[in-house]
Amino acid sequence: MSAFYDAGAVRAVANTLFLGWGYDFYKTTNQLRADDQLIRAKVGQLLGFTQTDLAAAETAYRRERIAPPTRANPFPDPAIIANAQTLERLARDVGALIGRVAAAPAPSADRMTERYRDESDTLEYLRDHDRVLVGQAALLRGVVEGKDGATLLAAAGEIDEGLTALRRTLEARASALTSATR
Repeated sequence: MSAFYDAGAVRAVANTLFLGWGYDFYKTTNQLRADDQLIRAKVGQLLGFTQTDLAAAETAYRRERIAPPTRANPFPDPAIIANAQTLERLARDVGALIGRVAAAPAPSADRMTERYRDESDTLEYLRDHDRVLVGQAALLRGVVEGKDGATLLAAAGEIDEGLTALRRTLEARASALTSATR
């Protein structure tokens, strides 16, 4: 009988490779790590939609509110420009958060990490923070989605509050990985 059909030999080779790669498909920690990546991708997607809506609202606001220059009024109203810049800043801030979410650290799958901390506990702690991130990103999306520039300007404080909450959650999430006791 060929070794290709010997279940024991195939299993032994596979286990050796898994151990050599530092990976086991059936470990809970690997599922938690994959879930962490998936959740952060979904948060990034929600924030991407939010950024797109803010940028579109800013463009429409400028198009609708800034009149073409004339000899009598060669410069646009400074208040309108300031409002457009507020919308632009909000979109830029959301974009920065997208990058932070994508680059958020996760524990590495190495023996040193396992030696000094319980990786599954850390990943579960991160999962709890990721749930908060998803909720916050969805709430922020709800504040922005389908709104025009004037409505978004009225909600700028709430949008800033949502961005601050997301930043704090990311900071708390990162602190779990720098703490040696987790």
